[in-house]
Amino acid sequence: MQFKKASILVIDDDTDVLTAVRLLLKPEAGQVVTEKNPEQIRFHLAQQSFDAILLDMNFNSAVHTGNEGLFWLKKIKELRSDAAVIMITAYGDIDLAVRSLKEGASDFVIKPWHNEKLIGTIKDALKRKENKTTSGMVPESGSIIGTELIGRSDAMQEILLKLEKIAPTDANILILGENGTGKDLIAKAIHQHSLRAQKPFVKVDVGALTESLFESELFGHKKGAFTDAKEDRAGRFEAANGGTLFLDEIGNISLQQQAKLLTVLQNRQITRLGSNESVPVDIRLICATNLPIMELANENRFRKDLVYRINTVEIMVPPLRKRGNDIILLAKHFSNLYSNKYLKPTLELDDNALDKLLHYHFPGNIRELQYTIERAVIMSDGGVLEAKDLIFSPIESAPEESSSVPVELKLSAVEKNTIRRVIEKHHGNITKAAKELGITRTALYRRLSKYDI
Repeated sequence: MQFKKASILVIDDDTDVLTAVRLLLKPEAGQVVTEKNPEQIRFHLAQQSFDAILLDMNFNSAVHTGNEGLFWLKKIKELRSDAAVIMITAYGDIDLAVRSLKEGASDFVIKPWHNEKLIGTIKDALKRKENKTTSGMVPESGSIIGTELIGRSDAMQEILLKLEKIAPTDANILILGENGTGKDLIAKAIHQHSLRAQKPFVKVDVGALTESLFESELFGHKKGAFTDAKEDRAGRFEAANGGTLFLDEIGNISLQQQAKLLTVLQNRQITRLGSNESVPVDIRLICATNLPIMELANENRFRKDLVYRINTVEIMVPPLRKRGNDIILLAKHFSNLYSNKYLKPTLELDDNALDKLLHYHFPGNIRELQYTIERAVIMSDGGVLEAKDLIFSPIESAPEESSSVPVELKLSAVEKNTIRRVIEKHHGNITKAAKELGITRTALYRRLSKYDI
């Protein structure tokens, strides 16, 4: 379908949006029809057929579903329209927009959009519609599909669809998930498919930074700012200027560090230690944590205003045990990878080995699977990996010893309760809590993770 001949219906209750889209598309398309009231959709589809429909996700109409766009999308499908439906959404509704793709939408665009991007999205939707009509199938879409992010499960496909939409934007991203699920690979994929791909990608494990190193590492310092400051040094914000800054383990920084980070993100400028001069920075921020989102909402532990600042779009990475046959895909990938690395013939996994993998719970997620396959490849003498070759880490899989001692009297329970009380006493200040407990901050973080506090 040529864009010049296409008929397009635009449905949005914002008259300014309708006017802007009509003025933009009129010179490009064959026909542009605008409609403020979605209840008139049936009327318009009865009058004529459309090649593409731009449909807003939210309306102030008589239908109060909380996601009106999905309601009207279903109505369009019920009316057997073969138009390519493109949803119009805001950042906060991206999860619903991704769901709309499963409900039959062709694509979605995010407000505010670049005009060229909107036109390109419509052209792509029309092209896919034409391909589907002529060949009976839709070609595989998505520049991110086929990268190091391996997976065919529904959960991973949903993530890939979301990444395709958010990667080209400058939206701040918060990646949530257990340790070892591949959050860093997702951060790299977002950068590699963004408009900043040719600029630096800088990763910082902020959870491992001490109070004294936090400012110096992130914001830099001037010569003589402290004892070991032998020369001027740019921080990670400056190093990432123009590109992407990835702050890993963001949930483990103290409230004092959070306040300093929030100030920089609000002002978009840093001040090196030992200097009074502010330096503007232009970065796209991606953060990751293994903490549940509700833990970040606890103001004794994390500032809500910082959560909102870093969480324009949220990506939840599922644990490996919930990804089904992705385990097999990843196991074969690692088998090929390490066969090449250690100069061995490509090793296959027999059926018993695959069955063993599928029935294991993988508390260490992809990282544990990777090390398991690497160990098996190194120790293998044949051309096939068998079930007996797969030895899971005792660090992850050691069962808890049974005991008749009441739970509240177990040493682990006492330690957990003590840690919780001390942290509450110091209002979430990890440094003070660690000092009172007589352990290092790193040791305390390990216990927080161990006891899921």
